[in-house]
Formats: sequence, structure tokens, C-alpha cells
Amino acid sequence: MANWLEHTAQIEVDAPIDLVWDLWSDLEQMPRWMKWIESVQVLEDNPHLSRWKLAAASGLRLTWLSRTLKVIPHQLIQCESVDGLPNRAAIRFYDRGATGSIVKMTVAYSIPGFLGQLLDSLFIGRVVSSTLYADLERFRAYALKAKTKINVEQGETEDGSDR
Repeated sequence: MANWLEHTAQIEVDAPIDLVWDLWSDLEQMPRWMKWIESVQVLEDNPHLSRWKLAAASGLRLTWLSRTLKVIPHQLIQCESVDGLPNRAAIRFYDRGATGSIVKMTVAYSIPGFLGQLLDSLFIGRVVSSTLYADLERFRAYALKAKTKINVEQGETEDGSDR
């Protein structure tokens, strides 16, 4: 019997919810901020399915096919694997108005029996949690760079005021 291990990380992003949503919902861009994700390919014949490749620094390489289960624009993306590495994820988005947005990511993965509990308490749990938070930090930087680019293109200064 497998154990499901779950980890959650959250971050505030000083960018409007529309931008945060657009960046995150473009799944193929995720390797830009997710350290362990080598690639994501949305299937042309079924956009609810995507092929994921994970490559950790330790040499660990895993792949899986993921199905998008639920999408509520500007609020939620929920998915689970249908083959390969057993996992599931939920990304929640919270609109904070003028102060920006919050992104909350929860991922769960399956490890067989007692091995999962042993590894989680010793090592994997801390590594996965710190990696998720670092991924969200990279996403925040990515979103702020995109926001700045949009502002420059629209003729605004970095603080949002007109030139």
C-alpha cells in the first residue's frame, strides 16, 4: 500500500491576478520557474493532458502524463497523473486587488508503504517543501519581470505611474 505525502507552499506576488493566472496557466512555461521540471508538453490532440519530465540534480528522472481535472479561471488549477509517477496538484490563486495576488501550491505524491514515511521524516519532506517555496520565489521574479515588461510597453514607469 502506498502513502501519499503532501506539501504546500504559498507566496504573495506584486502583480495583478490576470497576469499571474496567464503566466501560470501556460503549463509549458513551468520549467522557467520549477527547478525539477525539465519539460511540460501539452498534447495537441487533447489539451487536458500533458507530459511532464522531472530531472533532479541527484540524477533522478521521472515522467508522467497528467490530466487537468478542474480549472476555475483566476482561482484554481487541479490535476493528477494518469500514468508514471503517482501525483496530484492544486494551484490556488487569490486576488488581492491593488496589492497583487497570492499563489498557493499543494502537491502530493505516492511512495510505497513504510518507505514513504521513513524518507519523508528524514529527508524528502524538507527537500520537497524547500524546493516548492524556491519555485514560487522564482515564479514571483518571473511574474515581476513580465509585469515590468508590460508596464514599459504601455509607457509606464516601474512604480506604475505614467511617464
